[in-house]
Amino acid sequence: MKCFSLVGERYSYCYNTLVVPLLRRMLNLEELALQLSVIRGEESYIDGNQLYEEVLNYLPRLNKFMFNIHTHIVKTGIDVDLPSNDDIRNSFIKRGFQSVGVCAADQRVVNNRGNCHVYSLPYLFRDFLFMTSCFQGGKLDKVRILMMLDRCPFEHKLFKIISKDFPFLQKLIILNSRAQKNDQHHSSTLITFNHLFELNLIHAHTDYVVQFLSDRNTRLPYLTNLKIEYETLATATKNFTNDATRLNCAKIKPLFVNESFLRPQNFDLYFPSFVNIRLVKIV
Repeated sequence: MKCFSLVGERYSYCYNTLVVPLLRRMLNLEELALQLSVIRGEESYIDGNQLYEEVLNYLPRLNKFMFNIHTHIVKTGIDVDLPSNDDIRNSFIKRGFQSVGVCAADQRVVNNRGNCHVYSLPYLFRDFLFMTSCFQGGKLDKVRILMMLDRCPFEHKLFKIISKDFPFLQKLIILNSRAQKNDQHHSSTLITFNHLFELNLIHAHTDYVVQFLSDRNTRLPYLTNLKIEYETLATATKNFTNDATRLNCAKIKPLFVNESFLRPQNFDLYFPSFVNIRLVKIV
């Protein structure tokens, strides 16, 4: 086998026990693509040194390596130090990788958790999973699906960066129950997502519903699919009377909610393109 791609859409607990041994056996591999989200316990973030010593050193014919690796540290016990962005970036440079994106959200294990993303540039995957609030930017114009997950709030300025650096984004999933700290409603910076047609806010705080549905903050000219808790939607739209959220709801066709409901008096006027309601299970 000369080419191999391994893409995981969920957290993996078996990187050391299954993934690494599998890759080591592919001695004739010339091209490798890895997109993984790895949960680790008593180890540190996956960096350039670890990738080389555990995998790449065993692949003598490899000449093309594309990767996006998210490490989620879960430790028990006291807080410990983790490598910084510079430490991780230097570990790749030392191994010959000059163009690498690094985003270490936590340089200490706090509350038994730590997160880090490392990815090759140019970024060629179609999705970017488990983005945290530490993302500082970088052109990722191949990405069509973005999932954001963090214990810290996502602020308006981060979504402004994303709208520029993910210009062809089509689907956005926000998993964050923390309220925004900065006042978004008085921001003079209007954000536009020109290709976004699906927005998943099922597990998002009401602040993110206001952030995206209010046309004072965000323009979503092609939004047709919305996934959201019904009560959150009713709150953000003021029971479907709020003019500020009316425009971004105008083209929504299927509405995915967590519970059945009787459509209020203003509902059909608020969603003139509405087709049907679909129930989704919240897990």
